[in-house]
Amino acid sequence: MGNLRFLTAGESHGQALLGIMEGLPAGLPLHEDYIARELQRRQMGYGRGNRMKIESDRARILSGLRFGKTLGSPIALLIENKDWKNWQAKMSVAETDENVKPVTIPRPGHADLAGAVKYGQHDIRNVLERASARETAMRVALGAVAKRFLAEVNLHIVSHVVRIHSGNTNVSAVEQTAETAIAWEQVNEIADASPVRCLDQNLEKLMMATIDEAREAGDTVGGVFEAVALGVPVGLGSYVHWDRKLDARIGGAMMSIPAIKGVEIGWGFEAASRFGSEVHDPIGFNHAERKYCRATNHAGGLEGGVTNGMPVVVRVAMKPISTLMKPLDSVDMATKEKKPAHIERSDVCAVPAASIIGEAILALVMADAFLEKFGGDSMAETQANYEHWQQNVEQR
Repeated sequence: MGNLRFLTAGESHGQALLGIMEGLPAGLPLHEDYIARELQRRQMGYGRGNRMKIESDRARILSGLRFGKTLGSPIALLIENKDWKNWQAKMSVAETDENVKPVTIPRPGHADLAGAVKYGQHDIRNVLERASARETAMRVALGAVAKRFLAEVNLHIVSHVVRIHSGNTNVSAVEQTAETAIAWEQVNEIADASPVRCLDQNLEKLMMATIDEAREAGDTVGGVFEAVALGVPVGLGSYVHWDRKLDARIGGAMMSIPAIKGVEIGWGFEAASRFGSEVHDPIGFNHAERKYCRATNHAGGLEGGVTNGMPVVVRVAMKPISTLMKPLDSVDMATKEKKPAHIERSDVCAVPAASIIGEAILALVMADAFLEKFGGDSMAETQANYEHWQQNVEQR
């Protein structure tokens, strides 16, 4: 990322997760309670594991604010791991005399084996602690900061689950037309009321039954979620270099979420099986509002790596969680003997939680692209630049 940069640190069962972000303008109102609500949303969802009963995440703001507003300096956040008290010996930062049994049997599908070989580790815990999706709690916290910024320029991020295992809904921001559009501004409120964050109540029951079936079988299930950016102006991103194309930046960022295996913008793979006349969105002009418009949004709000004024629609595929209660075959790295894979406390299904993480990731990328386009050291300057741009767009 360019204008908005962030880093995270911390292990799954370490003392805490830390995050630092720089690039936000001064004068943005921000409160810990706002971040806490987003972290709470991440912990919801049917199919989550026992870790969610232990942790009740809350991020402390350590720097970058004074009297409830950003200073323009780096923002530092800290989330304490409440389970740390049970792991102080196993995860000691200092040398220890404790006899800690190493993890030597990798899980298929996890970073265990590849990470251990790459970093020369003989204890897989040195890999799995950082590779764990626990790290995404901090990215949700940082994403909440980005969402708070975007709200000031009337840009909002929503998400919902469209598929768990084979149960699939047709409700999508890509398919909406002037006649069939739903109130996408209310999607998060509706989705959060569902145990699986699905907008289709009939499909919700099937999804929950599938999760129950997987739990009873000692198995796991994945799925697909859709994240949507609303109120996006024309002109974010660029077509001039590969690394400035906004769809590429969104795709790369989404793929950084653990267990994500596929990303598509708009119709994505569906477009490959259609004629061009079916895929592309005809262009019109709304004289009353003095702006270009589209009757459809198959492109998902992006053409040539640049936003076109329609909602940005991203669909993301998550594979089943790697830890199985009835583990697959593996090999003990210490003895090279065939053994069942290691079992780590885990979820049966984390797709609803992944949709919240996807919101955070989309918010981070969109905030970065917005600041890249409009700049500003203070919120007043950023908003003035944005308003000037909107006035210019109306004249084109």
